[in-house]
Amino acid sequence: MTTKIIFMGTPEFAVPALMALINAPEYHIVAVVTQPDRPSGRGKKLLPSPVKEVAQQAGLTILQPQTLKDKAVVAQLAALQPDVMVIAAFGQILRNDVISLPPHGCLNIHASLLPRWRGASPITAAIRAGDTETGITLMQIDEGLDTGAMIARRAVPIMPTHTGDNLTAELARVGASLLLDTLPAWLAGQIVPEPQDNSLATLAPRLKKEQGELNWTLTAIELERQVRAFNSWPGTFTHSPRGEFKILAVELAPQVNPPSTLESGGVFKYQRNVYVVTGQGVLRLVTVQMPGKNPMSAEAMLNGHPELVGARLKQTL
Repeated sequence: MTTKIIFMGTPEFAVPALMALINAPEYHIVAVVTQPDRPSGRGKKLLPSPVKEVAQQAGLTILQPQTLKDKAVVAQLAALQPDVMVIAAFGQILRNDVISLPPHGCLNIHASLLPRWRGASPITAAIRAGDTETGITLMQIDEGLDTGAMIARRAVPIMPTHTGDNLTAELARVGASLLLDTLPAWLAGQIVPEPQDNSLATLAPRLKKEQGELNWTLTAIELERQVRAFNSWPGTFTHSPRGEFKILAVELAPQVNPPSTLESGGVFKYQRNVYVVTGQGVLRLVTVQMPGKNPMSAEAMLNGHPELVGARLKQTL
């Protein structure tokens, strides 16, 4: 007898888990619930979510409610009689009338080792804070913000090469694997959920575009983490005498000493590389992007704008 599952998810992070369930014959996905198509690009063309694209290719039933508070939507979900719901970065808070529908509950694939980094941006928060590890927590959903009891956890070390993008991709794969490894025992009633210790909880709120502006009075270590964490959303940027530009990649430069005349944000060149003075230490600019241009090396930027040497990058906020 196959297990009937309603899958809820929206971004690329949720795709590996959906694919894993599609490919497992013991599970039958009775519906995929994802966010409505959103306008994107200059033409504001409506685009489906990554989860919707996969569901369409698999011929699955797709639901895209504006809100799960709609009683008609709740009734539609109830009529599907799911045994369990699996949620991965769906984008809406579930209320108790939805949570209570499946007899085996609603399981959420959360990208942190709870209770650390509850909220919408746990991967970004972990990199930016300098955590040495993160991971996946498979948890029961309740009406709180990632406060439900934990069913399984799997740790992943955070490496110096990890960015928001590549760590998200890695955790998505780990989440799919942990889900398949855990579901049989959960459905058989062999797992006792572990309550979270609320005293250890930290929050990772949703990020806004303006939070990507770099504050050069911070330390080089803090800024390097921010650039990695915010790749590719919300991205990092700064202001110069030539206007705003994006900073896509940087490197710590602990062996380089800046000119004593430069304040934080000051740009200088040393042995063909481009550096910026920070509140403590120096950062090498690796890859940047000027408005309307493709990404380029910082050296190429200076070739076109040599006047930036000695200039000061500033924060406008």
